[in-house]
Amino acid sequence: MLRQLFKQELVFIRPYTTKAKRSLLKQDESKVPVLDRKPSDQHKLRVYGWGYQETGALGNIINIKKAQERYTAMVHHPTRMQFSVNNEVLDMTAGYGFSAFAVNRSDGETLFGTGLNTDSQLGMQMKGHPKDPQNLDVIIYPTPIKLPRIEGETDEDMMIRSMSAGRAHLVVVTKNGTIFTMGNNSYGQCCREIIEDEQYRGSTLIHRLSEKDICGETDTIVNVVCGQDHTMFLTKLGHVYTCGWGADGQTGQGHYMTNGRISQALGDISREHIVKLSCASDCVLALNDKGEVFGWGNSEYGQLDDSEDAESQINSPRHLSLTKGIGKFKDIAAGGSFCMVLNEEGLVYTWGFGILGFGPYVEQSSKPQHLLPALFGRNDFSETTYVTSIGCGVFHMGAINSDGDLFMWGKNRCGHLGLGHKQDQFFPLKTAVNGKVTKVAFGVDHTLAMCKPFM
Repeated sequence: MLRQLFKQELVFIRPYTTKAKRSLLKQDESKVPVLDRKPSDQHKLRVYGWGYQETGALGNIINIKKAQERYTAMVHHPTRMQFSVNNEVLDMTAGYGFSAFAVNRSDGETLFGTGLNTDSQLGMQMKGHPKDPQNLDVIIYPTPIKLPRIEGETDEDMMIRSMSAGRAHLVVVTKNGTIFTMGNNSYGQCCREIIEDEQYRGSTLIHRLSEKDICGETDTIVNVVCGQDHTMFLTKLGHVYTCGWGADGQTGQGHYMTNGRISQALGDISREHIVKLSCASDCVLALNDKGEVFGWGNSEYGQLDDSEDAESQINSPRHLSLTKGIGKFKDIAAGGSFCMVLNEEGLVYTWGFGILGFGPYVEQSSKPQHLLPALFGRNDFSETTYVTSIGCGVFHMGAINSDGDLFMWGKNRCGHLGLGHKQDQFFPLKTAVNGKVTKVAFGVDHTLAMCKPFM
C-alpha cells in the first residue's frame, strides 16, 4: 500500500496573493573586490626570441652556472627576453648569430648587442682587468655598444633612427644623422676602404660618417638594410645608396666590383621614389610609392627574371615584369633563393626556390603564386582578417596578420620557426607568441619578435 502511495504523483500548490511581500537580498557592492588589471611592467613593447641559443644571440643567459644546469642549444618556443623587461626596447635587428637592440635609457646608452662578436660586430667587448683586457668572442646577455661621440653630442642625438645587421657587420643611423658601422669590412660593407689582412677580432674601430656625406644637405637617411656582405641606405626622397660585396650585382651600381665607396644605385629606379628595401642575402627587392617592385642581385633561381635567356646576376635595378598583373604591392621580402610580395588586397605571393608554403612537393616556382588567406587566419569567424606585413630570413619566411598573429614556414634546422620542434614547416603555421606582434627580425638561425601586450 505504501509503495503504491509513493508511486503516485504528488502535487504541492502554494497559494500566492498580490499582497504577498518578497524581499530581495542585495550584495553590498562596496565589499565586492574590483580587479584592476595592470601591465606586468612599465614598458609597452616586449621582445620574444627563439632559435639557436649557443651563440648567445637570444640574450637570455644571465648566470652561466645556472645555465649549465638546464642548458639547451635551441629554444623551440617564443621566450620573452628578460632584457626587454628591464629596458625599453625601441628597435631590433638579427644578424648571423648575433642581435642588436635600440633602447631608451636614463644613462644615455642607446645601443646593446648580444651573440657572436668574433669580428667585433658588437664593438670591442672586454673582460678581465682594464690593464690586461681579454676580448669576448661571445656575449651571452645584451651589453652596451659604446658609440664614439664628438664634443657637444647629447644622449638624444645618439638615439637610434635605423639599424640593420649583416653576416658579420652592424650598421646604425642615429637621430642626428650620424652613421656608425662596425664588424667585418672584407668587402667594404662597413662603408670604408678595404684594408688588406685587416684583423677584425678584438678591433676597437667603429667607423663614423655623416648622412650628408652620402645624400647631401637636402636629403636624409630613413632606413638602412644590410645584405649578407653589403649595405644599402634609403633616403627620404626615395634614393638608394649602396656599398660592399657586389659579385652578384647586389650593390646595383651597374658592375660586379666590390668596394667600400658608397654610390647611388640607378638603373630603373633612378627616377622612382623607393619606399622600402629588402635583402636577407644577395638578392634585393625594392618597392616604390606606386606599389611597383624592382630588383637586382642574385637571380640564379629566377627570382628576378623568369625568361628563357634570363641572367643569373643582375647588376642594375630592374623593374620586375613577373610581378605585373597581380595588383599593387604594399610589402616585399627577399630571402636567400626566394622572394615574397604582399599586395593591397592582403594576398601573399611567393616564388623562387625553397619551401615556398605550398607543401612538401613544391620547391620551385618561376612565377609568383598566392597563398590562400585561410593559411593566415581568415575563416568564418574572422572574415576580415588579412596579412599586414611580411618578412624572411635566408631560409624561412613569416607574415603578420591584422590580429597581430605571426605565421612562419620554411627551413627549421635550428628551431627558429618557434613551433616547438626543428622539423621543416611546409605551410604557414601560427607561432605562439604571447602578444600582438608588431615587428619581426629574421636571423639566419634565430628569430626576434617585438610585441604589444594583449592588455
